[in-house]
Amino acid sequence: VQLVESGGGLVQAGGSLRLSCAAPGQPFSSYVMGWFRQAPRKEREFVATINRSGSKTYYADSVKGRFAISRDNVENMVYLQMISLKPEDTAVYYCAADGTSVVHTDPMYYDYWGQGTQVTVSS
Repeated sequence: VQLVESGGGLVQAGGSLRLSCAAPGQPFSSYVMGWFRQAPRKEREFVATINRSGSKTYYADSVKGRFAISRDNVENMVYLQMISLKPEDTAVYYCAADGTSVVHTDPMYYDYWGQGTQVTVSS
């Protein structure tokens, strides 16, 4: 499964960004999808995940209420809408696909990863 992220950039604190992840030509609806991020000198961490149908979502406590994950199984897309961004949200954001039917927050369960998109939030 090939995943391609886009939508990152530089934004001021309090601003918004929408990340997109495309999976062209894939059996997209078979995968649980997740967003993770990795800041410099830190381990990759869970941000959000969504089940195969899109009916259930889960978030890291640090982004709950500010980020929203969604998916479009017709267009083979997954999104991460981010509002009220903080400097501590600065990281490379990765889209990932999990081939199991269970929602996981541990990156070890995700089989496929995109190349990442940089999000930088200035104070």
